[in-house]
Amino acid sequence: MSTKLLFLFLILTNGLFSQVNTIEWEPDYDFKIEDFQGTKTAIKKDIDKVLVQSGVILDFEFQMSNVEFMFTKNFNSKVSCTFHKDAAVIMATDSLAAERLIALVKFDFDLSELYARKIRKELFENKKTFSNATFFQPYFDKMITERNKISSRVYSETDFGNEAAMLEKEHEIVKKEINALSDFCKRCKSPKKP
Repeated sequence: MSTKLLFLFLILTNGLFSQVNTIEWEPDYDFKIEDFQGTKTAIKKDIDKVLVQSGVILDFEFQMSNVEFMFTKNFNSKVSCTFHKDAAVIMATDSLAAERLIALVKFDFDLSELYARKIRKELFENKKTFSNATFFQPYFDKMITERNKISSRVYSETDFGNEAAMLEKEHEIVKKEINALSDFCKRCKSPKKP
């Protein structure tokens, strides 16, 4: 009996600690170097290549019965955009280079939220009463592919954040698009269909 209680305690405390290292998207989250807790994070002069791993993850999770799924139309709360501190890495030669990479991660976080909203919108518009649980996969895959193309292009065109003005311009476009999809935030109720 005590082994079972110990096991349950470990599971519960592990969940609490893992929550601490995950940040749900919010507008204007202020990243700090301390947020990048991946084991390879380092800022020192002898680094020969800059590296950034954003730690941003888009996820679609739902657990419901077939009947509940059949009558669910709003999947906003099921699509998440999160930043995982343990997976985020920055390697830079100095704090200025690190700040440029952080600006790139801010862009990536917002870009991912934009695509989370686009996925929510696609699910809302395309879910039919008798859709099966796999109906979302083509929409999810399409949006992830689009998001990755934009992210890759911006990383390249801004020279990993070194072209700050260009990065800011791209970031402003993303922020405007996020605002245009305000009905599809994670905690929002989807609009009524016309």
